[in-house]
Amino acid sequence: MNAKNLAPARTVAGLSGAVLAALATAPTTAYAAGADILIPKPAEFIPALIAFLAIWLILAKLAWPMIIKTLDAREEKIAGDINAAEQTRADAETTAKEAQDSLAAAHREALDIIAAAKREGEDERAKIIAEAQTSANGIIAKAHEAVENEREKAMIQLSGQVVDLSVEIASKIIGDALDETEQRHLAEKYLLEVGSLND
Repeated sequence: MNAKNLAPARTVAGLSGAVLAALATAPTTAYAAGADILIPKPAEFIPALIAFLAIWLILAKLAWPMIIKTLDAREEKIAGDINAAEQTRADAETTAKEAQDSLAAAHREALDIIAAAKREGEDERAKIIAEAQTSANGIIAKAHEAVENEREKAMIQLSGQVVDLSVEIASKIIGDALDETEQRHLAEKYLLEVGSLND
């Protein structure tokens, strides 16, 4: 019998000793009070005491270890249930912490994706603006070049017409003193001088 089994047995033995002492002194007190119905007669007391001790010994040897074993098993089960509940709670807290960390990481990743998309959009916008500016500059340069070419063509055509007109006017004013080649030469020389003055 272990210490757990001995403690209740000692308690029962102490209790039974107290009961025996009380019963030993009780008959005289009870008879004095006139309550002889409740107190067993000495002839009944000895067999009742023997029966009580026999039942107590049987219970201490047979039933008490089973009761203690059942109580120990129940205590172990309750302790196991408490430990399992604590472990479940710790696992739930760990899972909640992991979920919170995952949510925070996903939020940071979403912010990074949004920032990258904004940067890409700004880069694409700047690229489109630069391409449009380059294209516009090219169109303007081509337009200037076309205008310059048309101006030069017009100047050439106009100078030819002026030379012809000058030759015609000079021949009318001067008459036949200069031939046509000399008149053309003088007119072209005059136009070159006028053109250099305009520039």
